[in-house]
Amino acid sequence: MSQVLVNIRMDEEDKKGMEEVCKELGLSMTTAFTLFAKKMRREKRIPFEVSIDPFYSESNIRYLHRITDEIDSGKAKLAEHSLTED
Repeated sequence: MSQVLVNIRMDEEDKKGMEEVCKELGLSMTTAFTLFAKKMRREKRIPFEVSIDPFYSESNIRYLHRITDEIDSGKAKLAEHSLTED
């Protein structure tokens, strides 16, 4: 099987962290990406869970907009509270 060169751009800190983990596992980054590609090809899916932070859901964003509109218009009832439990 012939091989091809694949270039990947990523955050420098992510790269350093991945290199450290690969080193601890006795792998190169090339081997890690190859394992990922083979598993993805075999399973026809991303081989781990990918999810979206619920904070950024459409319903939460609508809620946040409504609350900020109420604050901006003076309709919101604001109250001070302690950030720590007594």
